Amino acid sequence: MLFTSAAQLIATLTKALAEGRLDEKLKLYTTPRLLIIDEIGYLPIERVGANLFFQLISRRYERGPMILTSNQSFGAWGEVFGDRVIATAILDRLLHHAVTLNIRGNSYRLKEKLKSGLVRSFDDESQPGGEI
Repeated sequence: MLFTSAAQLIATLTKALAEGRLDEKLKLYTTPRLLIIDEIGYLPIERVGANLFFQLISRRYERGPMILTSNQSFGAWGEVFGDRVIATAILDRLLHHAVTLNIRGNSYRLKEKLKSGLVRSFDDESQPGGEI
């Protein structure tokens, strides 16, 4: 099993590309039995990073399970990756055999503060834009 954030993954692959070691790094991410990529969409991904991410997903496609987390809907992935075509190609491979879970609700990390009233829920409609 290998766990990484999307930002760290893209940074590692981008550095490997610049150093001429991309194939070696892609193998690092394609060989684990399970690959977990956290926080897709937390930061925007530039075109080079989107292409590198696609290469990884393409290599792992039908070869091993992945768990990906994102706070962005699939419809927003075109913006996340800066290219709707790349986002569509990534999603096509990811969703082919996927089980998707959509988790809604309050932050687990803020659970105690919500109970005590120190912060308001992100789901509180009285708060414009879901602000705390």
